Amino acid sequence: MGTEDPPHGDFSSHLAFLVLQEILCGSFWPPMGAVRVNLDLVKIVGVSAAGKSTLVAGLRQLGYNARPVAQEHSQVPDMWQRIRPPAWLIYLDADLDAQGVRRPDVSWNEPWRLTELGRLAHARNHADLVIDTSLLSPERVLQQAVDFLRVSSVEAAPGPLAELPRTGSVWHQDGRPDPRSG
Repeated sequence: MGTEDPPHGDFSSHLAFLVLQEILCGSFWPPMGAVRVNLDLVKIVGVSAAGKSTLVAGLRQLGYNARPVAQEHSQVPDMWQRIRPPAWLIYLDADLDAQGVRRPDVSWNEPWRLTELGRLAHARNHADLVIDTSLLSPERVLQQAVDFLRVSSVEAAPGPLAELPRTGSVWHQDGRPDPRSG
């Protein structure tokens, strides 16, 4: 071996490393060979149909390392911080009427909403930003979140980050499920 550089493995090994890095660390940016910027993790929690997936998609398009957390389905109050604690936590709320409009595939009722609110209480109490999305457009929710992140000096990548699967169900206006939803 002497003064030679150590072997670096092949392209598939490097690609596997990058995929694992995406799973464990977040963004799949930058392309190979570029310098990686350590972006703060921004987690989005909230009641069902509050717009978590939509906000995450918008933030990632702008280069923010955002991820949704399905805390509303967990009996573990601090699940949002157990795996990769976020630097920033944004909580989205929506009233029962907004939930019904956004997710007509689900029978919403107040007792279930109260169950979700109970499961989310810890996250809401620790949130850096709370947005009631009930009467807001997705664009307005995104603008409020971006304004907060900019004022808080949260760095974004210079380009979009990889899309993540959507949570919940997303429905076409004609009532059929959207095959892109996860």
